[in-house]
Amino acid sequence: MRLRRAIAVAAVAGGAIATYLTWTHFAHTPPICVNGGCETVQKSKYSELAGVPVALLGLLAYIAIIATTFVRGVMAAFAGALLAIVGVGFSGYLLWAQLGPIGAICQWCIGNDVVISVVAALCVARMLTEPDATT
Repeated sequence: MRLRRAIAVAAVAGGAIATYLTWTHFAHTPPICVNGGCETVQKSKYSELAGVPVALLGLLAYIAIIATTFVRGVMAAFAGALLAIVGVGFSGYLLWAQLGPIGAICQWCIGNDVVISVVAALCVARMLTEPDATT
């Protein structure tokens, strides 16, 4: 139960970041940013996947991960871990894009990278320790 609660709390934090970035995208407002890189990143071609803002995809992923915390059992733990690990991989790709082609760093994106990494670690720990719901 503690791991599920910790996952949910961390995913809410990530969801808050993703919500803010989704809102700024649709409001056509630059994110509040110390170094100015956030607006550059948000306006880049990497900020959307098939026309959908990656921040919105992240928000949906966080919501799905939170949903898995309401269900006991190995399958829910596996689903949460899979979503989080895919999220870490996609965040890694976006970090590469920031460091390479975009040439700018978004502090919100880095914050999300940290959060999704924590969520993934917690989800994997849950998957490895979750008792089977049938026993």
